[in-house]
Amino acid sequence: MRNPKIAIVGCGAVGLFYGAKLALSGQNVHFLMRKDFDQVSKYGIKIESISGVTECLTNPSIYKLAEEIGPCDLIIIGIKATDNEALGYLIPPLIKKETVILTLQNGLGNEDFIAKIFGAQRVLGGLCFVCLNRISKGVVRHIAQGTISCGEFTGLPIPRTHDIALMFKNAGIPFIVSESLIEQRWKKLVWNIPFNGISISKGGVDTAAILEDESLLSLVQALMAEVIQVANKLGCNLSTSLIDYNIKETKSMGPYRPSSMIDFIEGRPVEVEAIWGNPVRVGRSVGVEIPKMEAMYDSIKSLSSIE
Repeated sequence: MRNPKIAIVGCGAVGLFYGAKLALSGQNVHFLMRKDFDQVSKYGIKIESISGVTECLTNPSIYKLAEEIGPCDLIIIGIKATDNEALGYLIPPLIKKETVILTLQNGLGNEDFIAKIFGAQRVLGGLCFVCLNRISKGVVRHIAQGTISCGEFTGLPIPRTHDIALMFKNAGIPFIVSESLIEQRWKKLVWNIPFNGISISKGGVDTAAILEDESLLSLVQALMAEVIQVANKLGCNLSTSLIDYNIKETKSMGPYRPSSMIDFIEGRPVEVEAIWGNPVRVGRSVGVEIPKMEAMYDSIKSLSSIE
């Protein structure tokens, strides 16, 4: 994949951050900017780091319509899973025979959804182990980490998987090619299910507040243990040491506000089914006892249905 034409579909924190990084490294990146077009057209995209360094993409290639971008070699999806139905009309103008689709979305079921519409052979999944917040139009604050772990939807890595990895690495983004996409999905859920869930169910608390409360920390550990049980029942190989590792890494983030909690507090749709519902249904289907996951799903579903 030489000099690929890249489209970023979904310009929230994830799409802006990784898209800008790729563009700043010299890649041919085009942003589908359904919102904030005028602001970004005038001021560009900024990535602010807590270290004090700010990276600016001053003249990004931005478009209001996918038709204006045209067919691409690589489509990177960063929209929320709650907006997946929009992919049915956003993606077709960007597709040609060889187009590859990489989704960086949270939760379970996104690759399946995309594969059913556009073909399984096109699809890769990427898990972003990163702390980001979009703090204003076109501005993202990078708090910690940034690694992407990526796998092919249909099986083992192939040459294009490594080509994409090299492209991200050249942009300064740690990128791991995984032989098992589903294992990486569950590895990310080990963090997402407890921290996104508790932050919402407790009214908008950050990760530091969760870890400082003994009862909430105990709930984090219990939820993580259940997620690992389900993953391993599916044939994954996740160690329980992930629990201590995730807690240690989360402590180093400081008072981080998970993305789902921000969506909830600001009245936007929460990815309830992708992050909690689908994993719960999988857990039930393989016969694992998951009372904490079920209770969390019920709680988030109830809270999210309140107008």
